[in-house]
Amino acid sequence: MAHRFSAAPPSWLRDLLVASLLTVLAALPVFAVEVRFERVADGVFAHVGETGARTALNEGLNANIGLVVTADGAVLIDPGATWSSARDIHRAVQRVTMQPVKWVFNTGGQDHRWLGNGYFKAQGAEIIAHESGRADMANRGGDQLAALRSVLGAKADGTEPALATRWLSGRDTALELGGVRFELKHRGGGHTPGDLLVWLPQSRVLFSGDLVYVDRLLGVIPVSSTLAWVASLDELAALSPSRIVPGHGRVTDVGTATEQTTRYLRALRAHMKRAVDDGVDVSAAIKSFDLAPWRGLANSAELHPGNASRTYLEIERE
Repeated sequence: MAHRFSAAPPSWLRDLLVASLLTVLAALPVFAVEVRFERVADGVFAHVGETGARTALNEGLNANIGLVVTADGAVLIDPGATWSSARDIHRAVQRVTMQPVKWVFNTGGQDHRWLGNGYFKAQGAEIIAHESGRADMANRGGDQLAALRSVLGAKADGTEPALATRWLSGRDTALELGGVRFELKHRGGGHTPGDLLVWLPQSRVLFSGDLVYVDRLLGVIPVSSTLAWVASLDELAALSPSRIVPGHGRVTDVGTATEQTTRYLRALRAHMKRAVDDGVDVSAAIKSFDLAPWRGLANSAELHPGNASRTYLEIERE
């Protein structure tokens, strides 16, 4: 006589199976961050990073990276924050094109904009940045790397601050590679002193680096100049790009960049200017700012007080 069994295992057995599976998953190695370039225009690609904080899981790569493929080689816009994440970026480039990376632009002095330079320098790439950012990178590179090591541990191994091999000067520089024109525009910096706009007039795509944030609130840091930042954003708007690859957040347009970055900076500067002129102390000025239009952006509660206090202090010095 055949025995009949229930189709579902008893609850104790299900619990045992679930616990065993979780134990196995916890023991699995953590894989490298996934870098994936998506097409923005013909020959133009972007990796959109996470909008949260740097973590061991994302290897400190919580920012956007650009790639332009030309007939004579590839151009990378920012190399990531570590040797390891730069290697991951390079592997992602090779899934798009077998062209060698000829140039790497550093769009600013934040860690993910330049600390991966050493890896690409070892591959023979020319590293290009603006002279205004040289002192900032040299002064803060060691501290940035120490902060990364505290978060990433061994994943930061092999990373050493490596400065650019070619420094640009002046407001505008035009370069060409493989029939593609790159216009690099410096308007005094912004988030960091060396911040650059990378403009591709043929495809009307603009890489803003950390001058534009969408989906999350921007960060004003001790080396920032909100006055220069607004000037850089005015230049961006005058170019009227069809697509903007921001420093953080999804690929966007001028309208969204204006709403989420420019309007916030202008409102913050105007509010703090009135407070300074009227003798209002910094604490009261921070509390009285209307953050409502930008409260829905990620990290707004954490970042706004620091943004406001640093802007107040900057305006006091102007």
